[in-house]
Amino acid sequence: MNKIYFDNAATTKMDPSVIDVVSSVMVENYGNASSTHSFGRASRTIVEKARKSIANEFNVTPNEIFFTSGGTEGDNTILVSAVKDLGVKTIITSKIEHKAVLNVVKLLEKTSSVNVVYVKLSENGIIDYNDLEKILNYDDTKKLISLMHVNNEIGTLLDLKKVSNLCEKYDAFFHSDTVQTIGKYKIDLSEINIDFIVGSAHKFHGPKGIGFTYVNKKNKLMPLVVGGSQERGMRAGTEAVHNISGMEKAFLLSYLNLQNNKKYVIELKTYFINQIKEKLPNIKFNGNCDSNDSSTYTILNLCLPVPKEKSVLLEFNLDLKGIACSRGSACQSGSSQGSHVLNNILSKDDLNKPSIRFSFSQFNKKEEIDIVVEVLKTFIRSN
Repeated sequence: MNKIYFDNAATTKMDPSVIDVVSSVMVENYGNASSTHSFGRASRTIVEKARKSIANEFNVTPNEIFFTSGGTEGDNTILVSAVKDLGVKTIITSKIEHKAVLNVVKLLEKTSSVNVVYVKLSENGIIDYNDLEKILNYDDTKKLISLMHVNNEIGTLLDLKKVSNLCEKYDAFFHSDTVQTIGKYKIDLSEINIDFIVGSAHKFHGPKGIGFTYVNKKNKLMPLVVGGSQERGMRAGTEAVHNISGMEKAFLLSYLNLQNNKKYVIELKTYFINQIKEKLPNIKFNGNCDSNDSSTYTILNLCLPVPKEKSVLLEFNLDLKGIACSRGSACQSGSSQGSHVLNNILSKDDLNKPSIRFSFSQFNKKEEIDIVVEVLKTFIRSN
């Protein structure tokens, strides 16, 4: 049976060279990076080298980067600390953000008397920038905008520069969950006024359980995890040196090969779209994801012309054929409520049909797309 992986927005295959780096560090550099002996100093060198590599790519200083367990921890730290330490009274977000943001702002609304305002969306899930400016201009409370760069389910792309300009104009903080775009888009933080971004290594072919957060040096946050003085006091706990090194390797490879990988993945996605339009013309593309102008090149979300009673067999049928993809995000798979993203943008009629997300990487092949299209065609046309 073919094993076909089109769930790269959930997690990615580790690059073989990253595995080599992680294994090597685990064997040779097992010292605690906080220890002052030679073993510890060797580990500290690895940690600080990785920090510098990431900072250099974004044109920021190394002391603005600190390591976390991933995107969820980074989002939590930023949102909670912005309210606690920066005096934020209003958080502006959207109803299709990742749960790592939505659930935190809902909690803050209950426990910290924060006013949460949701910006309007188009029917394709694109932010209404005029509405965003109206919200920013409504009163003079200290505000934080929290909007993801790329939506992890439908792939809609935020204009970071436009939002950052609005934040500068109205003196608001700007946090963007960039988990889906690190390693896939160039982000120059010396040119874009963003206060906070987050990254997670397993989204760009690195190890799980490691990520980073950028905090602009003008913003002084207190840690959520308290203990030792690791990460300049921003995040207590012994650094996972092997994972940090693996993340650095994956990060550098992603940007070294960015243009070639992007070109290749765009070709894959375009081929997939064309095959669907030719062979399955009744399929709809959720969130305008068939356009590379307003959507990322790595995600395709499809609404299938299948009755509700048959839709329960879709994932089983795909899995039986060895095809991995997602209905909604992986974080939503255990929920009986379905995708909160699709619930906010699709019509009632389309919500009764199954939607499925395919997400791509440089490890995919056109031949795999041909197999998927045939499986979908057979499923849709079967009684």
